[in-house]
Amino acid sequence: MPPRLFFLPGAGADPAFWRPLADRLPTDWDKVFFGWPGLGHQPPDPAVNGIADLVAMVEARLDDRPVDLLAQSMGGAVAMAVTLRNPGRVRRLVLTVTAGGLDVPALGGSNWRENYRREYPNAAPWITEERPDHTAELPGVTQPTLLIWGDADPISPIAVGRRLEALLPNATLRIVPGGDHGFVESRPDDIAPWIVRHLS
Repeated sequence: MPPRLFFLPGAGADPAFWRPLADRLPTDWDKVFFGWPGLGHQPPDPAVNGIADLVAMVEARLDDRPVDLLAQSMGGAVAMAVTLRNPGRVRRLVLTVTAGGLDVPALGGSNWRENYRREYPNAAPWITEERPDHTAELPGVTQPTLLIWGDADPISPIAVGRRLEALLPNATLRIVPGGDHGFVESRPDDIAPWIVRHLS
């Protein structure tokens, strides 16, 4: 049976973010794209007031068939929470330039919040206030995990990917030379083969 993929964007929240990459994956794979209400330029939803509500959105789409979670940046915190809460329903993970519940500033990451506020002045305030920490729980995430980082990303530097690779028992880190924080959208041809191999 073809895999079922859930695509989780970062704080930009656009469900179209992952589409260039998804278009390079097998056409018979089942693909579900999420957007985050109230973040980026997405319209708000009174029921969404924090990352826990985004986790609930993803969980509401789960069924008896295991899924693969592909998560960018802040979406990685959602993916980790979903995986920790539903370990038997998540088959594999692909995490790109994400915090994954780590203390990114302590690993050299720049503060993205001021730039985010300038770019998305109408985004819900909670997005720049929440700092989920799953560090202690990460060794319990045993799903095969592909970590993809760029070596030119000040927001989530390679040190974050290496820390996740050390904490997750079944993780592999791949590096995109010259990749910035948006390489998933801008350079899908570079990473699609890695993802196909990981999820096949």
